[in-house]
Amino acid sequence: MIQTAVVGYGTAGKYFHAYLISLEPGLHLAAISTRNPNAQAAAQYDYPHARIYGSLDGLLQDDQVELVVLATPHHTHKALAIQALKAGKHVVIDKVMCMNAQEAQEILEVAEHNGRILSVFHNRRWDWDFLTVQKVLGDGLIGRPYLFEAAILRYGAPQGWRASAQESGGILFDWPAHFIDQALLLVDGPLESVFCDVKRLDGWDSDIENYARLLLYFANGITYNIEIGNLATINKPRWYILGDRGGLIKYGIDPQEKAMKAGNIDAATEEAAARARVITLVNGMSHRERVIESVRGSWKSYYRNIADVLKQDGELAVTAAQMLRLMRVYDAALESARTRKVVEVQES
Repeated sequence: MIQTAVVGYGTAGKYFHAYLISLEPGLHLAAISTRNPNAQAAAQYDYPHARIYGSLDGLLQDDQVELVVLATPHHTHKALAIQALKAGKHVVIDKVMCMNAQEAQEILEVAEHNGRILSVFHNRRWDWDFLTVQKVLGDGLIGRPYLFEAAILRYGAPQGWRASAQESGGILFDWPAHFIDQALLLVDGPLESVFCDVKRLDGWDSDIENYARLLLYFANGITYNIEIGNLATINKPRWYILGDRGGLIKYGIDPQEKAMKAGNIDAATEEAAARARVITLVNGMSHRERVIESVRGSWKSYYRNIADVLKQDGELAVTAAQMLRLMRVYDAALESARTRKVVEVQES
């Protein structure tokens, strides 16, 4: 088994990474690093066999550790990833990879120089709704898509370091990281430009924004609209997609997180009312409406892929090159939010 360590034992480190790693037969959770004494005690209680470190420096001196997983605030990712890579460790970074494309490029170059694997945790590539959308598009049920809308609008204050713009990067660096990643996978073609609008009100005791809208304009004519908000009392569909022969609408989010935090991700279930509905035009006149059975993915697949790659019999699912492209979208989005203008995306 690949000896694995998790750095950070907050929500991401505890409920996502440590838990999912513990379920992967090819990985062994050998160590956990956190500066917080209470988190150290919790980690030791949850994983009695794991070695607990109070600093990354101590953990990196552990010669048995081969893979380091960073579950720390976004603004720390660059420095910690480079430190771990230079120590000869393979690295997984919790999304979002870092704060900008320049940082992403620097991390990537260090990984290549040291011959280490570098990936970013984008578990929502295995969301049931995303896989269902992929299947609907692949089956041609709505024809050629021309409009995508993806949204998570909620009413609730951001917590912990996610309420700090300096540490988190702001509201764009939360769910939109998954939305942008999914957009770049769903749309086959280069991204030309973006427009971004962000709003900060006085809704919460936080200096991050309360709403963001990001429009991605692709060379093939597709428009991809992304929205996120933490001051929304009325929700929108998670997915709304229009094609030249039909459309798709879906409410609700993937059920795996709730089941995972309850201790059994495999027990995840989805209410029938939350399944996607698709309308397909027939001969351009009549239409057929159907409820689509969700494609059941598993977030366990992410670390299954990492284990396979480290055993040299797999191909990396989430690559550093893909993440560099994603961070270039972020650069353009932040510039657009600042100037309130459409900004071209540098794809290379």
